[in-house]
Amino acid sequence: MDPIIPKNKSSGSGDLSPQSESSLPGVANPLGVTLTRDGANFSLFSANATGVTILFFDHVDATRSEKSIRLNPVVNRTGHYWHIFVPGVRAGQIYGYRADGPNDPPNGKRFDSSKILLDPYGRAVAVGANYSRGDACRAGDNTSSSMKSVVVDMSLFDWDGDAPLNHSFRNTIVYEMHVAGFTRHPNSGVPKQKRGSYSGVIEKIPYLQNLGITAVEILPVFQFDPQSAPSGLTDYWGYNPVSFFAPHLGYSESGDPVKCIDEFREMVKQLHRAGIEVILDVVYNHTAEAGDGGPTFCFRGLGNSTYYILNQDQAGYFNATGAGNTLKTNHSVVKRMILDSLKFWVSDMHVDGFRFDLASVLTRDVWGQPMSDPPILWDIDSEPVLAGTKLIAEAWDEGGLYQVGSFGHDRWNEWNGQFRDDIRSFLKGDSETVWKLRERISGSYDLYRSGDRPAGQSVNFITCHDGFTLNDLVSYNYKHNEANKELNGDGTNANLSWNCGSEGVSTNTGVNQLRTQQIKNGLVLTLLSTGTPMLLMGDEVRRTQAGNNNAYCQDDLISWFNWDVSTEKNELLRFTQLLVRLRLDCDNGTLQDGKQVGGFVNPNKMEWHGIHLDQPDWSADSHSLAFTWRNESLGEVRYVAINSFWETLEFDLPPVTGGKSSGWLRLVDTSLASPFDIADLGEYVPIQGSTYIVNPRSAIILRYDYAVADSPYLR
Repeated sequence: MDPIIPKNKSSGSGDLSPQSESSLPGVANPLGVTLTRDGANFSLFSANATGVTILFFDHVDATRSEKSIRLNPVVNRTGHYWHIFVPGVRAGQIYGYRADGPNDPPNGKRFDSSKILLDPYGRAVAVGANYSRGDACRAGDNTSSSMKSVVVDMSLFDWDGDAPLNHSFRNTIVYEMHVAGFTRHPNSGVPKQKRGSYSGVIEKIPYLQNLGITAVEILPVFQFDPQSAPSGLTDYWGYNPVSFFAPHLGYSESGDPVKCIDEFREMVKQLHRAGIEVILDVVYNHTAEAGDGGPTFCFRGLGNSTYYILNQDQAGYFNATGAGNTLKTNHSVVKRMILDSLKFWVSDMHVDGFRFDLASVLTRDVWGQPMSDPPILWDIDSEPVLAGTKLIAEAWDEGGLYQVGSFGHDRWNEWNGQFRDDIRSFLKGDSETVWKLRERISGSYDLYRSGDRPAGQSVNFITCHDGFTLNDLVSYNYKHNEANKELNGDGTNANLSWNCGSEGVSTNTGVNQLRTQQIKNGLVLTLLSTGTPMLLMGDEVRRTQAGNNNAYCQDDLISWFNWDVSTEKNELLRFTQLLVRLRLDCDNGTLQDGKQVGGFVNPNKMEWHGIHLDQPDWSADSHSLAFTWRNESLGEVRYVAINSFWETLEFDLPPVTGGKSSGWLRLVDTSLASPFDIADLGEYVPIQGSTYIVNPRSAIILRYDYAVADSPYLR
């Protein structure tokens, strides 16, 4: 690389003074790096630093900087902002900061000028072969083993007319996936150099299209610390960010921090062309700097008490995240950084939405106390750049806040943890679950009916990255996390799982048939219910983690998508594909209080039944429920019955009415073997008689159509 800063002939050390002809004072706004034809402006916030040095490197693993400039607080500081313009800087230049200031942990100050610091607004991060988290934790210089920021030019990528897809939540089916794990398996069929990368995802877009999902929700892609894991293991999930602007370099095909940005953008562009939105799982609640004794990467060394909520005595970290620290999200500086990050990912990277990890942290004030109307939520709600984006909250944190049903305002959808728990309990046959099933199917109105919150606000899921896969949910009674090297002490014990009679892999035909049936039941209830359904990567082909319910550090076969084809997997994949299409085909814009509602059902038009019509059994010992749903505008009636009992039940069918009719047709019966478990669209099976026998632990969906005068939907 050509030198980007002229040598200072008066300095044998390579240091440059800001008064030299090689640099100019620069400006405070905008933060980060701003490239021009002549060089670059650098701007950094640090209210309490007594000195700042910017360093330039020829290589990420360099033992010393090629050049460094110590900023003059008179010339290069405006208020709390340190800034400088350096001529000759080009895209690809590696740089970092050192910050001087008080190192007084008992009073919340942790400056350490021996550490190389990342630019909080840097768009790219270089991670070298010598990178060491341990060196960032220990005393002493870590120049050769530090992550470093990289200058990028964001203007060069050709979006080729790409624009947001703006799918409504009503017409959205989310697929939660891991960028690397989706294609990293050797049997993925993806070229070796592309496995586990943004480019690898592009290779598998046809699979996602055939599955029928409309959005991918990808686990964190902010640059994170891969060494934030037990010794010998890797942070696989990525919930330990070091930057809120840079895409994770580990998912780059090229390994080049600058090219990485365009690889991510190409993935987004190609997904959009396939009609698939991109939702980022974002971590604005903590960073990889952890708690006491953690590493100094960036924020700790620029303004510890600015970025983190500290304990009352200021000596330690308030920990509402389980990760050692908690971002001070409602501090003006942090709030602005989060908002700037969100705008960057929408404007420059074209993502369609965000799922906020431990979002309840956003509702805490600068002392960690809950707020009734947090400023940051209003800023996000009212920001015009974000007006069209999807906002999804994981509406709880590790500090005890649980806000499912009450998070934010009408723009926020929520991961519905209550849906997950209640559906799991019903499927395994627990008592006191039928009335809860009713609420979850019909949009969780016991949670969302208050105030002016819109219908269908629930994101419905049974499994996600955190916990058992759907296969393991029906195969294990207990977690098996020994591979995590934490003596099986990590991960939740409250799985609400049932192994169907045998722990783990089984050769018993009856056990395996029941497991397959239970998986189908779970998929039906997820895709049946009002709200936005979310599927976990690989559940459609029985992906297993061998009972590991906390695979955050398993970047290996435990976590990766296994692309081996088997008859059983293909049959379940077909079932899922048709069920997804059935949902989209049947979601005909029903109305609830004048608002569109997603899902097969509309609570205002549901008639609840038990084995007898209009006689639902809400008792504690009931394990079955049925309902009828009528769409008069389309001339269509559906009947659904779910039996989690261990014996067969005979259900009365509603009489067929409405003039000329097709009679009852079977769409789904999860107790039947493929291909009879679900009918191809339009090839439904006629049902004779006035009752239907629903087998143990199974679900059925029936329908009939009738002629409606003057209807555009005459069948």
